[in-house]
Amino acid sequence: MSTSSTAASNAVRHMAERAFSRAAGAQRIDGNRIELLIDAAAHFDAWIEAIGRARRSILLENYIIRDDRIGRMLRDALIERAQAGVAVHVIRDWLGCLGQSRSGFWRPLIAAGGQVRVYAPPQWTRPLAMLSRDHRKMLCIDDDIGFLSGVCISEKWLGKPGRNVPPWRDTGVALQGPALAALQRAFADNWRTLGIPLDETLIGDTDAIARSGDTSLRIIATRPATAGVYRLDQTIAGMARETLWLTDAYFVGIAPYVQQLAAAARDGVDVRLLVPGSSDIPLVAGFSRAGYRPLLEAGVRVFEWNGSMLHAKTAVADGQWARVGSSNLNLASWLGNCEIDVAVEDETFAAQMQERYEKDLENATEIVLAPRRRRRGTRVHEQSERPRRPRRPGGSSGRAAAASLRLANTVGAALTERRVLGSAEATPLIIGAATLMLLGVVSLIWPAVLGWPLALMLLWLGLGLATRGYRLYRQRRKEQLIDADDDAPC
Repeated sequence: MSTSSTAASNAVRHMAERAFSRAAGAQRIDGNRIELLIDAAAHFDAWIEAIGRARRSILLENYIIRDDRIGRMLRDALIERAQAGVAVHVIRDWLGCLGQSRSGFWRPLIAAGGQVRVYAPPQWTRPLAMLSRDHRKMLCIDDDIGFLSGVCISEKWLGKPGRNVPPWRDTGVALQGPALAALQRAFADNWRTLGIPLDETLIGDTDAIARSGDTSLRIIATRPATAGVYRLDQTIAGMARETLWLTDAYFVGIAPYVQQLAAAARDGVDVRLLVPGSSDIPLVAGFSRAGYRPLLEAGVRVFEWNGSMLHAKTAVADGQWARVGSSNLNLASWLGNCEIDVAVEDETFAAQMQERYEKDLENATEIVLAPRRRRRGTRVHEQSERPRRPRRPGGSSGRAAAASLRLANTVGAALTERRVLGSAEATPLIIGAATLMLLGVVSLIWPAVLGWPLALMLLWLGLGLATRGYRLYRQRRKEQLIDADDDAPC
């Protein structure tokens, strides 16, 4: 290769590095070791074993922590470490844990010296704060090891062997190396929003944590409206040259991302999307299927998982790049929630992800545009032959919100004429039209049915804003008095 060609290649790689860093809002961290964890049993075993080794700190953040055999086993492990003097800090999501575990579940841990905080509980001064959820699933032990995934702390992820219900299909990773500092900072940032900041001595420094391997990666910790994962997903979809294989539990594609995937497929990229065949949230599954046609028409291959529930959120591109974490491909995850993912720039890890993806497709049915025909593997089956799968309760964050956002996006586009609607958007458009007409009829016949809730909501919002404004005013007055005392002559 000539000197000029080498220089051009280096320049392109440098531009890609900058693009990834700016899109994700996260710098590349070198010198890490990463291990792929498949399904909940591997996660739970690794978590319990790592907690038992903790000597200084345990930072746990999860959307669902359930009061069942798995939840109690993990809580008791935390209690034992807290009694041994380890700093144990837990963040749980209020909505995710609603009906899963009550405050009494945490009292033994708090009595042992652990600290537990709740993300976004109902607050009359912040009524809209409940639209955001803490959807992260992460655990960090000292400067030793960290975990992030899509797995919640619930026995439900293990399935029901006695009833022949297989485990949920989920993916996560175990990390060692300097990247642990980024995990600790992500936890500390969320902890700070819920009360007194985390002890700085519990937050490591990237340069101080010893290297554990040769893997380069980025920890992408997003908060509402930061959209780091969305920007990175868009960037990868635009830069993929050969393959882009996606797995997602609650896919509700918005127009810009669907168009990016379609453009990649038309450009010759092998784009694949693996989603649940039987979702724990049927409404979201319906919206997901409504978005198949524009993808299929562009050449994107869509597969539905045949197991009990596919809950993984992963991507792998060109055998060089992969993403694993808690973010789904929908607006709730991209813009509304606290999420955490790892983007790995390593051929060995990407090869593992590709191998796992191909194995998953062996238990999936491909959706094709042929009437009433679907293809599983290399054989074609009539749609009527496809096995019926039971719907199962439970779930993860923001699925109903994602479906509502897709509905609002379609209706908004139709009303404002800001883009051309595709045939696949007929269903959400009809649902939106029916909803609007129903609300119109109700407002004509029973105006109080809409008027009273609207009035109460406006009063609630107004009182909440007034309360927060008064608190800020008192804080400003207090600061002015302090400044006046400091300026007074001695």
